[in-house]
Amino acid sequence: MTTERLPWIGEDPASQRLFELAQQIAPVPTTILITGESGTGKEYLARLIHEIGPRRDSPFLRIDCGGLPADLAESDIFGHERGAFPGAQERKIGRLEMAGKGTLVLDGVASLTPGAQAKLLRVLQDQSMERIGTKETLKVEARVIALSNADMATAVKEGRFREELYYRLDVVKIWVPPLRERRASILPLAEFFLVALRTKHGKPNTKLSDNARRLLQGYRWPGNVRELQSALERTVLTGKGEVLELEDFPVEVRTSSDKGEQESRLRSLEDIEREAIVQTLEVMGQQIGRSAEILGISRKTLLEKRKKYGLVPEPSQAEVSGNGSSNTLRRGQAGG
Repeated sequence: MTTERLPWIGEDPASQRLFELAQQIAPVPTTILITGESGTGKEYLARLIHEIGPRRDSPFLRIDCGGLPADLAESDIFGHERGAFPGAQERKIGRLEMAGKGTLVLDGVASLTPGAQAKLLRVLQDQSMERIGTKETLKVEARVIALSNADMATAVKEGRFREELYYRLDVVKIWVPPLRERRASILPLAEFFLVALRTKHGKPNTKLSDNARRLLQGYRWPGNVRELQSALERTVLTGKGEVLELEDFPVEVRTSSDKGEQESRLRSLEDIEREAIVQTLEVMGQQIGRSAEILGISRKTLLEKRKKYGLVPEPSQAEVSGNGSSNTLRRGQAGG
């Protein structure tokens, strides 16, 4: 399955595995939770899943839950009747209702109020809702995709997020790794953004020099894909010629690149540990007990680390159809 509407950019193995996962889950009407650092491309991934699935011809709507006042976010999602609260001078149709059979993306879902969380839980359990200020029950057909750069498990432990709602959202959980861990995709992404920027700013011949390409490859991109796009646009606007050179790029990119390139060659202890676990499990045919013995850790510790590193085995077709465990689509979940 491919999409003509939304291209997929990413040549690193993690991004390729993610595209395969998006194709697998797009036809299934299950809820999805996408997590990762700010700017990694979580919304783009949500849109991709919408575009390559059967909902592609229905609305794709997004709400910035964290960027709205608490009461306004709840009204935006569920709608309200006239007089439901001070200032509600007319009926408002919520995004869940407006989405119809399409997709509603809840960005910053961890910031929802307890009241909004309770209403959302009902939506996911019963596929029904009520506008604020009425008892009329409405059927919900939209698919919900939740995005978060917060640690949801910690929010649950601290009582800031309902545990039952978390597990309803966590049917399919996808972690999008930071761009610094997907270096093979930096230049393809840069070229993708350049195509759009040439048209947008009327500079059809703009291109990257070899030195500029090495600069982009070596920088750590703490702001991830969003920072890359912003840096390129600024450089296209202010660059002195058609070929973008080192000196055309923002100073923070130029001064941090050498250090970032050196750091990219280093591997953390977690990287080494993860690779050791992956290799041992593969050699031992995913046998937990024997693998734990070889690694010199307990079975419980191995299970915890397997979950931590997203190494839960791929689901069966029955699980993908919603008949299996709620936490099955974990291995290889990385992002664009």
